[in-house]
Amino acid sequence: MTKTTRRRIDLGPDEPLYPIYAIGDVHGSLDQLIAAEERIARDIQKTGQPGPVVLLGDYVDRGPNSGQVLDHLIRPSELKLRRVPICGNHDDLFARFLDQPEAYWDWLGIGGDRTLTSYGIDLTFLGNNKKTRMERLSYSLADAVPPAHKEFLAQLPTSLRIGRFVFVHAGIKPGVPLDQQDDEDLMWIRDPFLAEGPKMPFLVIHGHTPQPEPDRGPGRIGIDTGAYYSGKLTVLKLHGEQLSII
Repeated sequence: MTKTTRRRIDLGPDEPLYPIYAIGDVHGSLDQLIAAEERIARDIQKTGQPGPVVLLGDYVDRGPNSGQVLDHLIRPSELKLRRVPICGNHDDLFARFLDQPEAYWDWLGIGGDRTLTSYGIDLTFLGNNKKTRMERLSYSLADAVPPAHKEFLAQLPTSLRIGRFVFVHAGIKPGVPLDQQDDEDLMWIRDPFLAEGPKMPFLVIHGHTPQPEPDRGPGRIGIDTGAYYSGKLTVLKLHGEQLSII
C-alpha cells in the first residue's frame, strides 16, 4: 500500500512551452536564495519568457537562517516569480517536531538545533529535567514559530510532474509508477535511484544528495551543491531540450 500523506502536483503529459527553473537545497541560506532568485529574474527579463520556479526542498536546518528563509518563501515574490516549493525530508521532520517534539528529538542532531536558533530558541536554557525541558520547549515553539510557517510546511507537496519532467526532493523508487510512490522515498531515497535512475521515461530533477557540482545520472539531474557550506546554490533552467545552469 502506498504511504502518502502529502499532496502531489501533476500537470499532465504535455511538454511545457515555457522554461522551468529549479533551485537546489537551501538549508537556511537566505542570502544565497535571494541571489538565486535575482539570477532567475534577470534571465526572465533578458529572454522575455517567464516560467515557474521549483524549489526542491530542505529550506531549514544546518544553515543560519531557516526561519527567515520560510518568511521569504511565504511572502509573495518581490521579483514577481511564481514559486512552487517541494517538501524535503528536513522540512517534513521540522513539521513533525513542531507537533511531537519528544518523538522527533533526533531531528536536532541533523541541523534542527540551528533551525531553533534562527527562531531565537536556545536549547541550553531549557534545563536538564526531561519533563521541564519539554514543557519549556513546547511554550517556546508556540511563541516563536508563526502559524503561517506551520501551515506552509504542512501544505508542501512531495512532487511536481510537468510533461517528462519530475521534480522531487530526493528521487523516486526505480520502476514504480508515480502514483504508487511512497512519500518517504520521494523525500529520502538515495540508492538504488542514484545508480539506476527512474527506469521510466522521465527526467527527474532532485536535490538531497550534495555534490560539488550538479550531478547527472541515468534519467536524473541532482542539483544539491551544499549551499550552507559551499556558498553555492544551484539554479537549473529547463526549456525544451535545453538544460543550463544560471
